[in-house]
Amino acid sequence: MDTLLPIEQWISPLLLVFGVTVFGLLFKLIIHSRIQKAVLRSEWEGDDIFISSIESQITFWFFLLGSSIALKDSPIPEDYASYVSNLLHILLIASITHASAKLVVGVLKLWSNKQGGGFPSTTIFTNIVWITVYVIGLLIILDNLNISIAPMLTALGVGGLAVSLALKDTLSDVFAGLHILLSKKVEPGDFVSLDSGEMGYIQNISWRNTKMMERSNNLIHIPNTKLSTAIIKNYDSGDPSFSVKIPLGVSYDSDLDHVGRVVTEVANEVYNSLEEVNKDSPPSFKFRAFGESSIDLAIYFRGNKYGDQNPIIHEFIKRVHKRFSEEGIDIPFPVRNIINKASH
Repeated sequence: MDTLLPIEQWISPLLLVFGVTVFGLLFKLIIHSRIQKAVLRSEWEGDDIFISSIESQITFWFFLLGSSIALKDSPIPEDYASYVSNLLHILLIASITHASAKLVVGVLKLWSNKQGGGFPSTTIFTNIVWITVYVIGLLIILDNLNISIAPMLTALGVGGLAVSLALKDTLSDVFAGLHILLSKKVEPGDFVSLDSGEMGYIQNISWRNTKMMERSNNLIHIPNTKLSTAIIKNYDSGDPSFSVKIPLGVSYDSDLDHVGRVVTEVANEVYNSLEEVNKDSPPSFKFRAFGESSIDLAIYFRGNKYGDQNPIIHEFIKRVHKRFSEEGIDIPFPVRNIINKASH
């Protein structure tokens, strides 16, 4: 039997595949785009997630549909046609798996936001979701190929035990990372300081370590196991605002009522002009002690978050120094009298 088939026998199936694929492209450009606009006007965010998950697969699904229909009338021998049919089924399952993974991640983020927690936007959590959905898709593909997965699961169980023993430290970091995420001990974007002295912004929590960016732009990689057991001060957990104390001293010859009025005016100017100052807490000041060479006082602001103290302190010192100079208020400096006993 001659295996070379006339080209005319392929024209009809190929045109069918091409036509259905073009129809799918037009469907995506016209009908799907209109559906997407309607979805964007909806208050429920779930339909947005569904549409964005399947958007990239629509044309490919129409291609698979056209190929499946054309296969029945194609000149491909029946033995080979079964292989092509299985291939089309595998591609369809893989495509649906990819769309499902995007959908699951999106739904989890939506659910977490509704709970007020915020889904951890980290490498480790996202990868776990993707891998889980892909493994389910692979098992479906194997079942579709009539491959028994029971022996494979048994082998994976035994192999998994051996791997877990060999990668004990790595798995410890993975589970420590999950513990950090689920307990919300720290989250990406938080400014934290550790008991070991490191201080910076949490960038990302990956499989084995957490990346922390110092204010000097140095990147620190901290193993998840060490971070999970560390004593952490999280400046962004709970109410991120905090008190800013600025010490000040005036000479003993100063009129303290006059000093109080000037300090209050300058503090209010800083309070009204800087967005870093918490507007729910007006500034205040108190005379605190008789110092060695000055009467000591302290001015109190409240910053919105850690790091806001720097512009607040800078602006207040600049303005109060200028006003004290204009008002004739002295800021004394320590004076030491040195007596040379050898001269007596």
